[in-house]
Amino acid sequence: MRPMIDAHLDLALNALNYNRNLQLTVAELRAVEQTFTDVAGRGRGTVTFPELKRCKVPVCVATLLARSGPDAAQRWGFKRGDIDYATQQIAYAHCFGSLGYYRLLEAQGHLKFIHTRGQLAAHWAAWEAAPDATPLGIILSMEGADPIVTPDQVAHWFGLGLRAVGPAHYGRGQYAFGTAVDGPMTPAGVQLLKEFMKVGMILDVTHLSDQSFWTAMDVYDGPMLASHHNLRSLVPGDRQLTDEQVKELIKRGAVIGSAFDAWMMVPGWERGKTHPEVVGLEAIVDHMDRICQFAGNARHVALGTDLDGGFGTEQTPRDLDTITDVHKLEEILSRRGYSAADIDGIFYANWLRFFGGALPA
Repeated sequence: MRPMIDAHLDLALNALNYNRNLQLTVAELRAVEQTFTDVAGRGRGTVTFPELKRCKVPVCVATLLARSGPDAAQRWGFKRGDIDYATQQIAYAHCFGSLGYYRLLEAQGHLKFIHTRGQLAAHWAAWEAAPDATPLGIILSMEGADPIVTPDQVAHWFGLGLRAVGPAHYGRGQYAFGTAVDGPMTPAGVQLLKEFMKVGMILDVTHLSDQSFWTAMDVYDGPMLASHHNLRSLVPGDRQLTDEQVKELIKRGAVIGSAFDAWMMVPGWERGKTHPEVVGLEAIVDHMDRICQFAGNARHVALGTDLDGGFGTEQTPRDLDTITDVHKLEEILSRRGYSAADIDGIFYANWLRFFGGALPA
């Protein structure tokens, strides 16, 4: 198996919102949750720290996630798994708690923050020399910018180690419109992007609505990525990238991480109804292929699995039981005509190149 970089894992969400001990093996976690019914995906999880070690993941992008958009007060509640909060201050506090979780794990030797391109290079070299002895490296990202209480707080978060931000998630955020709604970025959102450029924060376009996406393209000229996205031309829905958006991202040197949530891989998926048997890992290569055709190479596609993003094997391809099964793509890609160098790029080298240039020196 090649090493693998995953550009989107909601590790703290699983710990704080789902009360999961990610230091268990996948089998142990599933056994613990066998009788749990509070949220979807219980007893079917695919990602834990031991599984990431088995999957040969030296580095991932780990998230902070809490929403407090204009509609959040109508959505928030007390059921485990909720990510909507009544105020931005509470969302800030939740994400600060997630940061504390990661910091404690670092102090205990389970992971290591990567803040600079030099740290990325050093961590990768350490993992190549002694993979079993090297902890998981994480690049910190925020999915939905509501916990940044005001645009001038961007520098504060950057100082805490945050390196990438997606301005919106689902619904209306304080700064942008996200999945399932549409509208341009707000004036505060425009200022947010300007603050990103001042400090060197990476823009993640994932979940931006169409109008907000193009607002961002008009305002922001720094490094950008699409951490976990598939293509609308293959699977309709505003959660997916249009061909025009893909072409724009390629033009700007972005990398697009393929997402493994089954409803994003195959048309017609109905959550809670469609069975995983209808889609296999082969489908994700169809999305990758289209990006590569637009680019004329395989340098702009990679992995952003989101495999711990609030679902389990009830909503993954039929041939994926844990995140380690993503490595089945190596054979599929080879059979589809991708070279060894292309496959290296998709699994790790494209993200290494991107973050090696986008992170601060």
